[in-house]
Amino acid sequence: MGQMLARYFQERGHFVTVLTRGPYTAPWQTVHWDGKQTGPWVETLEGADVCINLAGRSVNCRFNFENRREIYESRIGTTRLLNRVIVSLDRPPRVWMNASTANIYRHAPGWPVDERPMDEATGELGGNELISKRRRAPETWNFSVRVAKDWEQAFFAVPTPRTRKLALRSAIVFIPVPGGAFATFSRLVRVGLGGSQGSGRQFVSWIHETDFARALEFLLDHEEVDGPINIAAPYPLPNREFMQTLRDAWEMPNCIPLPRPLLEIGTFLMRTESELVLKSRRVVPARLLQAGFNFHFPNWQEAAEDLVRQTRNRKG
Repeated sequence: MGQMLARYFQERGHFVTVLTRGPYTAPWQTVHWDGKQTGPWVETLEGADVCINLAGRSVNCRFNFENRREIYESRIGTTRLLNRVIVSLDRPPRVWMNASTANIYRHAPGWPVDERPMDEATGELGGNELISKRRRAPETWNFSVRVAKDWEQAFFAVPTPRTRKLALRSAIVFIPVPGGAFATFSRLVRVGLGGSQGSGRQFVSWIHETDFARALEFLLDHEEVDGPINIAAPYPLPNREFMQTLRDAWEMPNCIPLPRPLLEIGTFLMRTESELVLKSRRVVPARLLQAGFNFHFPNWQEAAEDLVRQTRNRKG
């Protein structure tokens, strides 16, 4: 996602610097940092217009002790470090966008009438909620919510009067590149396992890569917006419809559904967590819409068709 954003802003005439643990060859500047301590990278923030912090270990893994530690520290630690650095600068960035997650909201399973969307003003934060009429969320789900809450707490804990702060509560960003979420869902579809997952009633919140980048560009110029903001397409949809639409885009009409027991086995074998597809996320971008942002891909059908087309063109 970082490279996608770097390319987007570079192509529009901005001078982009990427802080990275492993510098690489790119048309933009790359500077080494370890996300733990200060160094020469601090100079790149002096006088910068914007700092966009997306640092964080991937959650596409099993939540064992070591992975949990890395997930937590890679988010909260880097955010605290940037707070210390930014308040010390003579000319700090005028805007700081820090990654957060739509996973901060509670699971909304859809029973009996529990399907209202979660916006920034009325959305309920998650933690130890019911995931069925009698069953509470597993401990791994509570861990995800705790990370999200602590992440934002660390971000807003230090006042930065010269720097506007935005916590990006992002849904799944679909980018047509190997290894990402879109590639994973597409692989399931193309091998015949792209039916509904679990009950299929859980909502999927998503956003196309183009609208993710455009939303951040939009927020740079709208100084009236700060604090938490949902970065998601305006029309989340149930998993059953989400997968059906993706199958149609790939022209794969029939796929095997994955009930929860099979999904638990599959995610264990894939070394990931079932929460990533079973938690119901019905997140809507109320503040973006109120500020006047127009989505290029508000509906999943058009987004899925475009992402499939890009994937095929890349391979062709």
